[in-house]
Amino acid sequence: MPTLVPIDDPADPRIAPYAAVRERDLVGRGDGFIAEGEVVLRVLLAPGACARPASLLVAESRLARLAPLLDGLAADVPVYAARPSVMDTIVGFHVHRGILAHGVRPPDPGAAALLAGLPSRALALALIGVANHDNMGGLFRNAAAFGAGAVLLDPSCCDPLYRKAIRVSVGAALRVPFARLAPGEDLVALLEAAGFVPLALTPGAAEPLTALRRPDRAALLLGAEGPGLPADVLARARRVSIPMAAGWDSLNVGAASAVALHELTRGG
Repeated sequence: MPTLVPIDDPADPRIAPYAAVRERDLVGRGDGFIAEGEVVLRVLLAPGACARPASLLVAESRLARLAPLLDGLAADVPVYAARPSVMDTIVGFHVHRGILAHGVRPPDPGAAALLAGLPSRALALALIGVANHDNMGGLFRNAAAFGAGAVLLDPSCCDPLYRKAIRVSVGAALRVPFARLAPGEDLVALLEAAGFVPLALTPGAAEPLTALRRPDRAALLLGAEGPGLPADVLARARRVSIPMAAGWDSLNVGAASAVALHELTRGG
């Protein structure tokens, strides 16, 4: 059973991780993160989540509805309960969902180890330069929807466990394992060493995905909207494209990832 802790004072030190959420989002939270909303909370508390909760902050009016879910919490995970006005003062804005969780970030396993742990037939998503949190959340949501076993991030990618990215991913960022490459680590070489065929999604003269025979171990490489993938990556990877109508050659990176991942999983 969870430990319910009433909170009446917004300055109570026990709820310090929830103070001034937006301001602290900007500077980073080290080994922690903040997740919000019931849908995301259900993912965080479900078996198979990559991260774990350290505490919850819940509006008193939401406790009854959440009772069956909260009953599964470990006894050492406190549930702080506050009136909505107190909760809003703590956080610094109106929390209309009335549910926040302070989570512990999972340790980064390293890209090589993460890939090595995938089965002989596996699909990975590798991202370069994706710095928009909405796009990052959408990419993780698509990775979860189409069964990608891992997401790799280059050093310039934004944080998948930023609050907005988690929300947009509807919790997938808490479920799909990910690793960040070290500065200077060679993504293409790393994938090939693990037996993955790097498939660089790019428009133009690339091979249509509809004609591709899916390799057993495939990694879909995506770049940021606009610049796309670096030239040196394109030169060393197998270039693939999404067939489109004449005169149009691009999609939002989130939409492109959904189409490409679906095509890569369509044959089983």
